[in-house]
Amino acid sequence: MLKPITAAILTTLTAVSIAALPSHAQTRETTIERTTTTETQVDPTALYDLNRAKNLARQAAERENGGLGNYRAESSMHGPASQSPFVDNGNGSWTFTFKGRRPYSDAPSIESVVTVSQDGRVNIDYNGAIRSTAR
Repeated sequence: MLKPITAAILTTLTAVSIAALPSHAQTRETTIERTTTTETQVDPTALYDLNRAKNLARQAAERENGGLGNYRAESSMHGPASQSPFVDNGNGSWTFTFKGRRPYSDAPSIESVVTVSQDGRVNIDYNGAIRSTAR
């Protein structure tokens, strides 16, 4: 008899304690701010999305240039997403501008500009010889 009463009291106290906690709606901030000396990231989900976009952009360039047997993207496209060469377009997409090279070559010879939307759509804006106005 004592065990069911104790269990009921504990259940009631737990429910009352949880109900008394304030609740907050979760918001999603996807803008990633960068400066020359610091990087600020409020929402880890935004960094996850950026990393996914970076990988999709690199993979699109790899496919466009004949696969890994023919092409290697610059190292920044393999490192931390926040340090990759991107622009946050402010509309849920990022544009990556990066260089690539042929395997066994030290000199980059290809420039790729790839825009990736937050939902994973990929558009290759440019893929060709390195332009003089490239970063």
